[in-house]
Amino acid sequence: MNVELARFNMIEQQIRPWDVHDPEVLQLLAVVRREDFVPAEHRQLAFVDTEVPLPNGQCMLQPKIEARLLAELQVQRHERVLEIGAGSGYMAALLAHRAQHVTTLEIDPQLAQLAADNLRRAGVKNVDVLNVDGAASVPVEGPFDVIVLSGSVAEVPSNLLAQLKVGGRLTAIVGQRPVMRSVLMTRDADGSFRTRVLFDTVAQRLRNFGEPSRFHF
Repeated sequence: MNVELARFNMIEQQIRPWDVHDPEVLQLLAVVRREDFVPAEHRQLAFVDTEVPLPNGQCMLQPKIEARLLAELQVQRHERVLEIGAGSGYMAALLAHRAQHVTTLEIDPQLAQLAADNLRRAGVKNVDVLNVDGAASVPVEGPFDVIVLSGSVAEVPSNLLAQLKVGGRLTAIVGQRPVMRSVLMTRDADGSFRTRVLFDTVAQRLRNFGEPSRFHF
């Protein structure tokens, strides 16, 4: 596989058509080596428009989704970021190149170690990978400028929204199969939240986040 040609085609054929035109984001995608965050047995899928399998039944989001979220969040160099669902560490690496610091939480110990190892090999030093359940509590003092849920939830938990600064942004994939929507939520000065729907998609559930009851009375 011609890696550089595959990377170029990913950016030009998958990511640009998804309304990602920020030159800094596109340059970042060219610099951060996605193939280094993909398990060796699935390296041929690194630049394909699909979810890449990870250990224990987990997966990486599609490249175009990661890129679109990064572009919509507009992370700044002075900002602190919280990610729920480290996976292989790739999204944390992208965020880290734009942020002051990233804390990424991963419930699966094997994935937490994988992410930490990948980030270390990539020379990314401003990310802390914590092996904790992000659905239970956030073991890091907030508030944060940006929160990223790298997976889907039935609804965004109020305890995570409470961790956002005024002007802070949270992105999540919300809903039930077959219809889910990626949303961007922004906290206003009065404590309310503005929600903008970005696109329709589907994604694997983040573990231990609540599901609505199937019973209605």
